[in-house]
Amino acid sequence: MRAWLLLWTAALGTAAVEGRAEPARRLALAADWRIESSADVADSGDAVSRPGYRTDAWQPVRVPNTVVGGLVEQGRYPDPYFGMNLRAIPGTSYPIGKRFTLLDMPADSPFRPAWWYRTEFELPSALLGRSLALHFDGINYRADVWVNGVRVAGRDEVVGAFRRYEFDATRLLRPGERNAIAAAVLAPEPRDLAFMWVDWNPTPADKNMGLWGDVYVTDSGPIALRRPHVVGDLELPGLGQARVSVSVEAWNTTDRPASGIVRGAIEAIQFARAVTLAPREHQTLRFTPDEVAALAIQHPRVWWPYRMGTPELYTLALDAEVDGALSDRQDVRFGIQKMTSELTPEHHRLFRVNGKPILVRGGGWASDMLFRPATRERLAAELRYVKEMGLNTIRLEGKLEGDLFYDLADAEGILVMPGWCCCDQWEQWDKWDAENHRVARASLSDQILRLRNHPSVLAWLNGSDEPPRADVERDYLGIEASLDWPKPTLSSANVPPGATTGPSGVRQGPYDYEPPMYWLTDTKNGGAFGFDMEAGPGPAVPPVESLRRMLPPDHLWPIDDVWNFHAGGDEFKDIRHFTQALEARYGTAGGLEDYVRKAQALAYDGQRAMFEAYGRNKYRSTGIIQWMLNNAWPSLIWHLYDYYLRPGGGYYGTRRRASRCTCSSRTTTARSSS
Repeated sequence: MRAWLLLWTAALGTAAVEGRAEPARRLALAADWRIESSADVADSGDAVSRPGYRTDAWQPVRVPNTVVGGLVEQGRYPDPYFGMNLRAIPGTSYPIGKRFTLLDMPADSPFRPAWWYRTEFELPSALLGRSLALHFDGINYRADVWVNGVRVAGRDEVVGAFRRYEFDATRLLRPGERNAIAAAVLAPEPRDLAFMWVDWNPTPADKNMGLWGDVYVTDSGPIALRRPHVVGDLELPGLGQARVSVSVEAWNTTDRPASGIVRGAIEAIQFARAVTLAPREHQTLRFTPDEVAALAIQHPRVWWPYRMGTPELYTLALDAEVDGALSDRQDVRFGIQKMTSELTPEHHRLFRVNGKPILVRGGGWASDMLFRPATRERLAAELRYVKEMGLNTIRLEGKLEGDLFYDLADAEGILVMPGWCCCDQWEQWDKWDAENHRVARASLSDQILRLRNHPSVLAWLNGSDEPPRADVERDYLGIEASLDWPKPTLSSANVPPGATTGPSGVRQGPYDYEPPMYWLTDTKNGGAFGFDMEAGPGPAVPPVESLRRMLPPDHLWPIDDVWNFHAGGDEFKDIRHFTQALEARYGTAGGLEDYVRKAQALAYDGQRAMFEAYGRNKYRSTGIIQWMLNNAWPSLIWHLYDYYLRPGGGYYGTRRRASRCTCSSRTTTARSSS
């Protein structure tokens, strides 16, 4: 309760500083949660979700958190990132190196039944008379949601790892009193559209079940504002004008008609419109330069990616006023820019930013294995590494991160390429049932709505290894068009053409060690030409300090099964091929330190050669995404810096290539896109 009141007081303080009279619009429910298996709870949801219900024996957690993540934090299990401790967690009996997502949960797994998440809190009495909404930004995979003894949604409605939920809780939440929320969460099954770790790292025993996104309450008057969106049609090539269009949804949150005024401002530009809404009506308001001349912005500050210019940002502020009182407020940051893509004469995908060609140089992103949210400090450090290495892009395959990630990318000028994952139900379209289709459409809608304002997003990928089946691709494209998605979309991250969109212009691989000359000479199987969406010179052995932190002392040398447990899955479940190349090039390793020293040299040469070759061949080469940038846990493969943020040979090889680029101004880089 004290933490809740402090949060409320801090929010009011912010409002006062900014001259706002309204209460805070987002009240986080992060602390004071408890979790317990439904197998150990005899009571039903109406009892569990009532204030005062005793949970003394339950485990305390913070949210966001998965079930295993919370239990690990409470010391129920040993550190799963160390050695082979992950295999000691009950339910982790699937074969090492196999894709647990595709397998049934073991019958004796403690994560087969639903798990309860529950919290109690006191809402400030200042919210009396306000409309209240309860938000869940990520639930994996199904849940029954209860508020103060009443079920607000069932597991047939709350389904989908990438959904974002908002429930009208005005009649259920009680300002000035104790309130309780409970959610019974079920883990995904093999044919659900959930998370997939592919061959990157093991899958936790709970398959990342839980409340992995933020939970919070928002309030408003009779008219609430939702889904603000800004689209800037930037004049090319001169960049002298941007025709900016603004849209926002006005929701009547009551059972009575509501009338008011919606006002907007972008710095000195102001606009407004009266609105009348029937009970519970949702209406989309649009403001365009045709009716608000000032929205044709002259000489706009343009958002540029790193090394092409400054990532300029604007803020759109929207207010809804009813009967002279502030009903709701929404702010959103955006950038004025224009992302496009095309096929070169050689049929390679080429991206342009504000009309200028860009050689995409990036890495593949991995969230934390237990989906523990990264701190602002860690994310800032990782984006700093990206810039130090001269990279400009991060690709997210089915691990779409929280809002903070995109906010920081916007501010730092780092391009982002999000999209769906490969190798599971997301690409098994012939096996989809009606629920899969419904969940896929809703998931795409929710993600497009939250990503469409971020200037850092370069493109969205509707598939990964394969393009969607024709009917699914049509659904996806229709959703993106209806939501005014302003960026390019790709059918997949691989060669096969989309049924509707045609050639992708991109390809994949290799993923294991290749000698440096491969990148400089090969023009048939890979090499440095075209756009390679995921490729790299293979494993990346961390520095000795990290190996000592992730492996038991008696397994530090020689390389054994404990080492290989921290490699990948499938054909990447050991680093034998990498070691053979290391010893052929530098001689047999004489011990741990000697092996690691040679491993850094091998990674340095491979990464440097790959990025140098792509730079040399632009724009016959149009993009390279190193597989990968980082790891979900302490790993021996596919990173440019390790899980503990220690840079190794791959980081320095990539950075060495970056240090040879002298272009830094917008004028220089617009020509070279370096």
